[in-house]
Amino acid sequence: MMLLRTLLIVSVFLINGLSYGQDLDFSNAVIVTQGKSDRMQKYATVLHEELAKRIDKPFLIQNSTKGKQPTLLLTQYEDIQTLSSKWKKILQGVEPMPEEGFKVIIDNTSSQPNAIIIGQDDKGLLFGIGHFLRKMNWSENKLLLTKAIEKSASPKSSIRGHQLGYRPKTNAYDAFTVDRFDQYIRELALFGANSIEIMPPRTDDDFTSPHMTLPAIDMIGEQSRIADELDLDVWMWFPNMADDYEDPQTRVIELTQRKDVFASIPRLDHLFVPGGDPGDLEPDVLFHWLEEVAIKLHRFHPSAKIWISPQVFRPTKAWFDRFFYHVNQKYDWFGGVVFGPWVKIPLPELRQLTDASIPIRRYPDITHNLSSQYPIPEWDLAMAMTLGRESINPRPMDQKTIHNSLAQYANGSLSYSEGTNDDVNKFIWNDQEWNPETEVIETLRDYSRFFFGPKWVDAAANGFLAEEKNLQGPLLTNTGIRQTLAQWQDMEKRADANLMGNFRFQMGLIRAYFDAYIQQKLLFETQQEQMAQNVLHSAVKEGSLNSIKMATALLHEKMADPYIAQLKQRCLELADALYNSIGAQLTVIPHGAASGRGNFIDNLDVVLNDAPWLLANLNEIKKDTNEKQRLEKIAQLLNRTNPGPGGFYDNFGQGKSWDRVLKTTEWSQDPGGLYGPRASFGVGLRGEEWVHEIQAVGFGGTATPLAWMNQVTTLYDTPLVISYEQLNPEVSYRIKIAYTGRFRAKMKLTTDDGHVIHDFIKTGVKPLYEFEIPTSTYSDGKLVLHWTCGEGERGAQVAEIWIVPKP
Repeated sequence: MMLLRTLLIVSVFLINGLSYGQDLDFSNAVIVTQGKSDRMQKYATVLHEELAKRIDKPFLIQNSTKGKQPTLLLTQYEDIQTLSSKWKKILQGVEPMPEEGFKVIIDNTSSQPNAIIIGQDDKGLLFGIGHFLRKMNWSENKLLLTKAIEKSASPKSSIRGHQLGYRPKTNAYDAFTVDRFDQYIRELALFGANSIEIMPPRTDDDFTSPHMTLPAIDMIGEQSRIADELDLDVWMWFPNMADDYEDPQTRVIELTQRKDVFASIPRLDHLFVPGGDPGDLEPDVLFHWLEEVAIKLHRFHPSAKIWISPQVFRPTKAWFDRFFYHVNQKYDWFGGVVFGPWVKIPLPELRQLTDASIPIRRYPDITHNLSSQYPIPEWDLAMAMTLGRESINPRPMDQKTIHNSLAQYANGSLSYSEGTNDDVNKFIWNDQEWNPETEVIETLRDYSRFFFGPKWVDAAANGFLAEEKNLQGPLLTNTGIRQTLAQWQDMEKRADANLMGNFRFQMGLIRAYFDAYIQQKLLFETQQEQMAQNVLHSAVKEGSLNSIKMATALLHEKMADPYIAQLKQRCLELADALYNSIGAQLTVIPHGAASGRGNFIDNLDVVLNDAPWLLANLNEIKKDTNEKQRLEKIAQLLNRTNPGPGGFYDNFGQGKSWDRVLKTTEWSQDPGGLYGPRASFGVGLRGEEWVHEIQAVGFGGTATPLAWMNQVTTLYDTPLVISYEQLNPEVSYRIKIAYTGRFRAKMKLTTDDGHVIHDFIKTGVKPLYEFEIPTSTYSDGKLVLHWTCGEGERGAQVAEIWIVPKP
């Protein structure tokens, strides 16, 4: 009897991991609006439409209760006293809430239950509706609520939103229709966003793309209108693209362009102008120019403010001194400071340099995996080479850590987004800006319940968490990747046509297949390379040319496993499905992606071992006519990383070498790597500094070892410190260093006692440099190396180190 009672209690309290108490049936409810707000009917329509998408019931909108039906009442705090006595009695204890706050009440004291959503203001009512929709338990013909859905909340941060740039560089937004933007913006708002950020037609991108459904000037007007109907703030990111803003004629042309843009949008609350990336201007020129921009802006949007970021690729102290001088003048048109990618000054210090009365907005890069503000920590090179810079990248736990590490120094954020690839991350940021104590699993469950349905709550939530773990650590030994695929395949088998056509489900599914395929490919190609090296080790016995022939054949061998082929084929099918459902461009051909901008499916065939470098060298060795010399060159090839007896070798693409790197702060406290080291990728492709794709070529297009594609990096003038122990003070050493990476900075190398190993040199001209190490620098057996950059440089990068005993 006791067991039966316990089971009954558990069944009442646990429904879909959310509900407790009696299920109240609202399947035949009506939506009743009570209040003076002009947006009340819009919000009621949002609730009606979102219910209708999920439940086959009418949910009619009325302005009063008629008949004996369950009621979904929408009202605002200031309207409570104007309600009928029935409602005033229920709401008599409701207190005023902070700005944008809401309260959801479930009342079951009468014959028919009532759900009451009260907003402190317009936005508060919208966010209360969002909470209701995220937490409700529903099926095709049922809407069930319990007291567990009750909530009283208000946002912690005043700025909460995301950038939705309608431009070719984004990997899906440029294919959005007006209706798609309407739905996407609505969904962000229902999860707590109070702002969106749009872009002008002219940016650091092509003017148009074949995917666009409207000219950009028309679409940004629609985006602004949609946001205004929901009472969301509208921001615009507007870089300075001209060459010379001190030229009067240039300013006239640029001001005319801005006037046309400002006139085309019905609402604009804030203009965000980056100090650089693109548009590097000296601060005096920048602020003088923005005074003129403000005049044009206020002609159409009198209350709008201009925000500025100290983003500059090659910053100097003089630049920052003038920037903060102007910031702290508090010009009438000035709104605040933005902390985003490639801001050299850490946010806590930026807060100290900025007058306390001036707000700071974060511009977090939630969209990129590498060459980014917050790169993936402990990321395997094979994953970086294939997923690339802008893959579908759910990182829910990382995003919470990134948010909370710096939240106290800012007034909120609008994220830097390049498309739908970061969709999960957007909703994590919404919840963290609302309440940084919200657990990630709660957000993921809300996300899964709202977009997929109650029966998918735990399966999908845990599926996204598993995909984040797929990114962590060495790929070869990540045993969770197979389980992640199994989880998503189980959902795939049970999914109906609607779910299989849901772009968010498709994104989760394609990543599970992609990760499993890349792991299998890496396993095959790692073994392939090892077998080729084994053959070359037998060159003395088998003959150099014969060994080269056999090794070459092994390195050219293709995978023939039908299971691996099926994984690849499913990736291609899902890429097509995403293009059809959301316009996502995961390939250049056939989907029309911008190269290096989300087209990670093009990387399915990227070589993941050292075959390109080995084959290039073997082809050269074959040309030598002397057998002895060929054998010597093969031995050198196989012993490339050997520092000799008593020597030291480190490849900073491998975890064990990072033990030598001095870390001044934990990743959780410095996720952007402004205080200490972080990993970076890319050789310095064909002399180009900005690398979107990681390939085993560089320095004039020649094949390079994989080791040169991964570096330990410090940004700007933060020193890079690497230490060695157990050197023999009685032995002389030389040091060989592989300086690779896209920065090609001027670097200086010293020891901890101040001895100069080499003065400032411009790296990137060649990969390898060798220097003598004075014995006095390691008299205690310990060698501590310090790399520093000159002022205005992007940062120090080191790929490999050999410390070689001299004969």
